[in-house]
Amino acid sequence: MPHEGNLLQAAVVFLLAAVLTVPLAKRLQLGAVLGYLFAGVIIGPSVLGLVGNPQSVAQFSELGVVLLLFIIGLELSPKRLWVMRKAVFGVGLAQVLLTAMVMGAVALWAFGQSWNSAIVLGLGLALSSTAFGLQSLAERKELNSPHGRLAFAILLFQDIAAIPLIAMVPLLAGSDHTTTAAQDLNHGLQVLGSIAVVIIGGRYLLRPVFRIVAKTGLREVSTATALLVVIGTAWLMELVGVSMALGAFLAGLLLADSEYRHELESQIEPFKGLLLGLFFISVGMGANIGLLLSTPFVVLGLTLLLIAIKLPLLYAVGQMVGELNRESAVRLGVVLAAGGEFAFVVFKIGRDQGLFAPHLYDVLVLTITLSMALTPLLLLLCPKLFRPKTKPVEVPEEYRAIESDAPRVVIAGMGRMGQIVARILRAQNISFIALDTSVETIELTRSFGGMPVFYGDPQRPEILHAAKVDQAEYVVIAMDDPEINIKTAELVRNLYPHMKIIARARNRQHVHRLVDLDASPVRETFYSSLEMSRRTLVGLGLSEAQADARINRFKHHDLQLLTAQHAVYDDAAKVMQSAQESRAELARLFEMDRLEEESGKV
Repeated sequence: MPHEGNLLQAAVVFLLAAVLTVPLAKRLQLGAVLGYLFAGVIIGPSVLGLVGNPQSVAQFSELGVVLLLFIIGLELSPKRLWVMRKAVFGVGLAQVLLTAMVMGAVALWAFGQSWNSAIVLGLGLALSSTAFGLQSLAERKELNSPHGRLAFAILLFQDIAAIPLIAMVPLLAGSDHTTTAAQDLNHGLQVLGSIAVVIIGGRYLLRPVFRIVAKTGLREVSTATALLVVIGTAWLMELVGVSMALGAFLAGLLLADSEYRHELESQIEPFKGLLLGLFFISVGMGANIGLLLSTPFVVLGLTLLLIAIKLPLLYAVGQMVGELNRESAVRLGVVLAAGGEFAFVVFKIGRDQGLFAPHLYDVLVLTITLSMALTPLLLLLCPKLFRPKTKPVEVPEEYRAIESDAPRVVIAGMGRMGQIVARILRAQNISFIALDTSVETIELTRSFGGMPVFYGDPQRPEILHAAKVDQAEYVVIAMDDPEINIKTAELVRNLYPHMKIIARARNRQHVHRLVDLDASPVRETFYSSLEMSRRTLVGLGLSEAQADARINRFKHHDLQLLTAQHAVYDDAAKVMQSAQESRAELARLFEMDRLEEESGKV
């Protein structure tokens, strides 16, 4: 039983470390991956030593990388891969070769490594972290940006290139010189046979299996089948001496066009995220922090050297081959400048095969880990480096010169809602004047028949005076920002106490604040939501009259609730209590309507 106790203790330690550090790292805008790395460092043997055997964890956590590559393959149909061939096999190949040559040359001549060690070092350090890069881009919503798409293509090529690199390390170490030609041929046939099994099975066997499992309706069986496909394929490839990652990637690629693709992705995603987190925790645990304390200048110097070499090369590749602009090329370089998870695998094999001394391996692991830690900080600097220079808005004089003959209505904001109000007023020949601070909006609005729209900030008293608000009957405040709407309503109320104000509100809280200013609020999505609800009710079998009655009942009831909540809207507990009471009352009213309709039918 002690073994089970140790296992449970390790699980508690991992989960507690992740729960404490990852939200903190996210809050500091450092990214979840850095939180996992810090968690691993803290619980690892270099700091607290809460987990005794990091290697056992590392072996299990590599499944996270396997599942990641399955998801990548799943998102890449062969057709899409063919469309992306230039970016993947052109830009990706250029980046790996260029970076590997420079890194290898530095290792060979500056650090006196042997030629075979220099090749492995160059190729290993040319790889970037797929998990880290994609997660950093996703967190910043940059996956579909130009540098995000190119980063995905480069990472995809690196993942594919890592597979032959892992197979090549023992050959460079000279460990396979005893094998005969027959053995080499036999091994090659095994590899080809395994790939053929994966391809044929994926095309002709997996879809019928998923179809049968889907008919059972049991989600847990479907999840187990998805995991069996990924882990089984990875195990088969490892059995013949090929990376597990290749099997997972092939399995995902073969199922990319399957009708079960989205279902598979949703079932694998939680396991992928958890195991990837475990992978980065194990990386942090394996980092020898003692080296950072004993030789800080060496470790920090190598980390900065790695980024200083990779970032400019990625920038050059992005601009010349990837055709990115300056800012996008820098962002590409920052995202991919750190080392990657496959480098840990490659260097571990190199250490085991005698290419690297254990001390050098520890330095390399710590260097890559620190480069990952620096990446979020560099990403935070990017917006400051490329902060757009604010140029003064060039506003044509005819837009500034507010001319009007005593408008009956003044509209502040010519966005989606303001334009509709203006069109209806114009169709009724009601005089109005509109104000906006966007030159593009003014140009567009004026192009549709020369509406009286002028450039001006309605939060400035002189602009309101120029627009002759004092002679108007209504001020319609329809800007996108609810806080600006409230401030504008407050200004208009102070300057023109008897003015009738209709203002756009985003939510119930804004409604209450506008009511305090004696303005008439209009919730921007309220009536469209009612119409969507009405159509849904009709589609579900209610008659038009029944649906209209339900919607009118709800509208009247909600307005009553809003009026009641206005007296207590600063007290969250009372607002919650009134909402709960109102919900029960509304259900009772709807039930009464239903009973009346049924009795009427009888």
